[in-house]
Amino acid sequence: MTPKKTYVSVILPLKLDWMPCYSLPEDTNARTGDWVKVVFANRTYSGIIAKYDIIPDTEPLKIKDVAGVCTNLSPVTAEEIRLWEMVADYYLCSIGEVFKAAYPALKISQEETLARMQERERAKREKLAENISLKIGKLEERLDRKRKKLEESENSAKKKEKTIAGLLESIEKISDEIIGLKGRLEEISASYYGAGESIGPEGGKTAGPDTGTGNMPEILLTEAQETVYRQVLTAFSQGKPVLVKGVTGSGKTEIYLKMAQRIMSEGKNILYLVPEIAVSRQLERRLQAIFGDRVLTFHSEMTAAARRNAAEKIRRSRSEGRQYMVLGTRSAIFLPHMALGLIVVDEEHESSYKQDSPAPRYNGRDAAVMLSTIHGCPIMMGSATPSLESVFNAGCGKYFMLTLDAKYYSAAEAVTEIIDTTAERRKRGMTGSFSKKLISRIEETLGNREQVLILRSRRAFSTVLQCPECGEIVKCPHCNVSLSLHRNPDRMVCRHCGFTAAFNSGCPKCGATLQGLGSGTQRIEEETRALFPSARISRLDSDTPKTEAADIINRFNSGETDILIGTQIVSKGFDFPGLTLAAVIAADSLLGIQDFRADEKAFQCLEQLRGRCGRRDKQGTFIIQTSQPDHPVYRQLTEGDSGTFYTELMAERREFGYPPFTRLVNLCIRDRDEPRAETLAARLAEALGRAFAEAGADNLPEIVSGPFPPPIDRIAGNYIRIIRLTLKKDRRLHDMKRLAATTAANFEKAARCQGSITIDVDPY
Repeated sequence: MTPKKTYVSVILPLKLDWMPCYSLPEDTNARTGDWVKVVFANRTYSGIIAKYDIIPDTEPLKIKDVAGVCTNLSPVTAEEIRLWEMVADYYLCSIGEVFKAAYPALKISQEETLARMQERERAKREKLAENISLKIGKLEERLDRKRKKLEESENSAKKKEKTIAGLLESIEKISDEIIGLKGRLEEISASYYGAGESIGPEGGKTAGPDTGTGNMPEILLTEAQETVYRQVLTAFSQGKPVLVKGVTGSGKTEIYLKMAQRIMSEGKNILYLVPEIAVSRQLERRLQAIFGDRVLTFHSEMTAAARRNAAEKIRRSRSEGRQYMVLGTRSAIFLPHMALGLIVVDEEHESSYKQDSPAPRYNGRDAAVMLSTIHGCPIMMGSATPSLESVFNAGCGKYFMLTLDAKYYSAAEAVTEIIDTTAERRKRGMTGSFSKKLISRIEETLGNREQVLILRSRRAFSTVLQCPECGEIVKCPHCNVSLSLHRNPDRMVCRHCGFTAAFNSGCPKCGATLQGLGSGTQRIEEETRALFPSARISRLDSDTPKTEAADIINRFNSGETDILIGTQIVSKGFDFPGLTLAAVIAADSLLGIQDFRADEKAFQCLEQLRGRCGRRDKQGTFIIQTSQPDHPVYRQLTEGDSGTFYTELMAERREFGYPPFTRLVNLCIRDRDEPRAETLAARLAEALGRAFAEAGADNLPEIVSGPFPPPIDRIAGNYIRIIRLTLKKDRRLHDMKRLAATTAANFEKAARCQGSITIDVDPY
């Protein structure tokens, strides 16, 4: 009789629009969420059983058996698989691509290697423990015989003192040996399992005590914070996501932490998301002071071993009865969360939450909302400058928006001053990148022993290298973009593909000496050191070594640095108590981008930076150097209120059919041959137009636009063309998105251009 087989669907870390089916022999012990080894296209992969006991569509004789079950890897939870499905469905990618993001191949390999090592170590220790237990048993039997003999000797009429003394000595030696062996058994247990767990005499594992939540310091709220806190509880009872719009310095973090204490006291866990690693480092110490070792950090700069350790602690949290709080960047969403009671998304407007490449190209904020739905837990989002999408969702009743206008400390709003650099140059009021007015303000601030923060949105020394004789601009050989000049050591760098070349001051065309145009953070640092030689100055940008970034922030936070120069990272969520002056050099670079979100992003960056200064009892000063002093974004900062500005932006978006009133989907075509990229993009646009027409969509020219080249139309040797889909947010939205994905996939197969087309839902 042929053994009965069970058929399962397996998720593989591949871009497949279907899940392969495999069979499990009758005696195989595996269930949904278990890891299995399978052969696919003549290669062996580690995969996850997504569905168990299915009815296969394929002829059973053609279905392969799983190659093995990975019993040494912790099963994936049902909640994890559900999140992968939701992310894949929304962002038009495969569940395999989401699985690969959650469990990168390197991570899987490392976990398997570690698991095998642990298993060998466990087997070795348990064998040793078994041998010791057997020896203890034999010694105890021998001890019993000696004790009986002693008893017989003592009761004998012929009492022999020598015999009795010998028996007592022997019993004592055997007892000491047993005690020593039992101590050795405890050492083996402790060295493998750690404190709180032990191997019993039969080698079994016993759980340690419940740790509980312990005593945590009380978080005191102001009257305004307490009001918002109570409103949050009311909103949670209605099951809605909460958006807290609180001015910078209003103390949104205290509300998050008060709520986290409440949730943790109920035995549930917390996920606290921040947009940048640097922000997490400053916040980590504060959280640890309240929640102790329950705080787990998780981000891409941690070692693989550290990330794996955090994930394992989460898996063990339920069995150990121990609460946790994960502080992480967007990738922390894919951890194996247990008993989630609260999700916090701080600075929810930040573009850093959006994954650009590879798939899934998800937004961490929106994926966090999906995760909260799966776990049935409340979610809080906060920002001084919330995204228009979140404000729109609040206006539609999807989110519950609360406002916190009062600053935690008594400081007034920072004074904003606009300096017209064009006018200053006419009257010789500029020294390099600095106006004399700004120099005077910095000198005054330093004289008061206060701190200065300078933002320049471009890193490097010079952002462009140009020949003054022939006008030649030195460009990256792989991208249609100019190379930047970096110092120490001197080199030319492409900020897109990472191409680096030694700096040659001679023009490649005519040989004249190249000139650096535009000032990056390195040049600003050099100018600052020349202007303020006695000041303690640091720079923070993406060129800063990762090992030094935390130290730079800590020194500025503690007052050991007078002036901090950086790119937009310095505006993101930091709390610097001694900072009273913030300045923006060449602010117009924040606006000079071809993006319908340019004004929104510029306003958010500037408003966040303004909020960084004057955070205690002192009023701060915020200076913007610009050649467009009448730009609406700058006027908003000096004259208007954010409510009016948001209303104006919303009106523009509605008029031109931009999000949040529509849903954008970008299809990006890449090819090393420019004419072929043009042809493929044009043919795909036609195919999409036909597909939407056949589906009965109206206003096709408004739905399918392009193809068109992006501002940088060649990166890493690939020519790029974009097709943009503008979809109505109605009941057919999901079907229209899925139609676009299916059309693109079919086109790729027919045109034999696999890997040339990527899809980006909600491009940011």
